[in-house]
Amino acid sequence: TVKISTKFESKSEPVPDMPTEPSVKAECFFVLGGPGSGKGTQCSNLVRDFNFVHLSAGDLLRIERNSGSKNAKLIEDICKAGKIVPVEITVNLIKDEMLKYDWEKTKFLIDGFPRNQDNVDGWERVLGDQANVKFMLFLDCDEDTMLKRIMKRIDNSGDEKRYDDTEEIARKRIKTNKDTCMPIVEHFEKKGLVKNIDASAQPNEVYAKVREAFGDALPVLKSEAEPIAETTGLP
Repeated sequence: TVKISTKFESKSEPVPDMPTEPSVKAECFFVLGGPGSGKGTQCSNLVRDFNFVHLSAGDLLRIERNSGSKNAKLIEDICKAGKIVPVEITVNLIKDEMLKYDWEKTKFLIDGFPRNQDNVDGWERVLGDQANVKFMLFLDCDEDTMLKRIMKRIDNSGDEKRYDDTEEIARKRIKTNKDTCMPIVEHFEKKGLVKNIDASAQPNEVYAKVREAFGDALPVLKSEAEPIAETTGLP
């Protein structure tokens, strides 16, 4: 059994506060799905074609983990155990990144979040009054397909392999997603806020369904370029 301290150390650099009563709330879309379901691929497609800002909770945590900050070791230990990082860390990393943009006029794709009820509660505490979640895009993919995609990415990663790129950790992440994330999807489904997409198909086919799901919520079109031809399905 791995014992992990969950003590959260705040950053030494102060972050400016958001306006307490913004005239316009930030427009956000949660993007959820298991590891290997293609969240990164589909978010990249949307960013390329439309004026979205993509904030990946996983990428922000990996950057923080490699930064040498006070929270780096904690994040590494939790991720190696296949667990979910404390909400205090994740939500504040997302908030810090949102503050870099004109958040009242930007449409944000929040990728890989929220992953449990604690995440939902933390979001409400930190950003509930300043962000409007339009809906959750859920990329539904079976476990065998997700594992095959992850293992293919690991095999093709070469020297750029991530610290969590092992089959053991991949299986733990898939199990954690099933145990903790699915109740959150069901929570948003009851509110009528889930767009469910079959993500087991090829990325181009999935992207066509994603664009259809967003409908009028899509920002200004940037180009009519073809979707990214990826077949691995990034998590």
